[in-house]
Amino acid sequence: MELQQMRYVVAVAETSNFTRAAERCMVVQSALSHQIARLERELGARLFERTSRRVRLTPAGEAFLPAARQALEAAERARAEVAAAAGEIRGRLALGAIPTVAAVDLPRALKDFHARHPQVKVTLRVGASEELTERVRQGDMDVAFLGLPLGMSPKGVRSRELARGELVAVVPAGHRLAGEVGVDLRRLAQEVFVDFPEGTAGRAQSDEAFAAAGLSREVAFEVTAADFMARLIRQGLGIAMLPAAFVGETTDLRMLRVMDAPARMEHLIWSLHRPSPAAAAFLAGLTGGRPDAA
Repeated sequence: MELQQMRYVVAVAETSNFTRAAERCMVVQSALSHQIARLERELGARLFERTSRRVRLTPAGEAFLPAARQALEAAERARAEVAAAAGEIRGRLALGAIPTVAAVDLPRALKDFHARHPQVKVTLRVGASEELTERVRQGDMDVAFLGLPLGMSPKGVRSRELARGELVAVVPAGHRLAGEVGVDLRRLAQEVFVDFPEGTAGRAQSDEAFAAAGLSREVAFEVTAADFMARLIRQGLGIAMLPAAFVGETTDLRMLRVMDAPARMEHLIWSLHRPSPAAAAFLAGLTGGRPDAA
């Protein structure tokens, strides 16, 4: 069994198409099909069901796929470790971040990292703190930036506190509260809100603050992208509670200090296991030293 055959199987499984898989692997389709057929003979089982309309994994293929991915990742990690021993950082770096990360200028950090380590393939996924934490725990992601309510800490990962601060109310320029210096939650409870989906840490920060004050509010728009949230606010469809550092980049919206504001803490997290050379280099660049000293 060869790594190349495993790579072909993963490509077909992810594209559900032999032609697209061959294009991804930069081989002719006949060569890819031949190698997969050879592997199936070696295993004594078909990995794919092929019809004129679709390609899908068989039960044997479903069982084979996770192990194939692990083998490819292990081989990639081994090559990266050898390169690191020779002073070259390469491999992959999978990052995650909440939409409102503000403690770190992430685009600048990625630019600097790429300049120092151009051989590393970097990917970034934006999502909710819960999803990102689980991906780091499972090993699908190397490093993530979270935002959690005070008193909540990420579990099953290593972490470092980056920053903490209070949320501010965000309103459009023409809103009746736009000229106010500050407001309280009771007054804000009369407004319609734009917020993150219920059950996420980003939503919990505000929900818990209103509940602690004995107040309820209407969240009419649940979105996952902060940029789209800002667009809804601009149209006067609702207001939001967001980190001041994040809102500061949006000059056409108004920030109001909230007297009994909810607070959040930003965390940097990474796996309990030894980080890959690329992840270790990225963490060291953020922390100014070894990642296990963060």
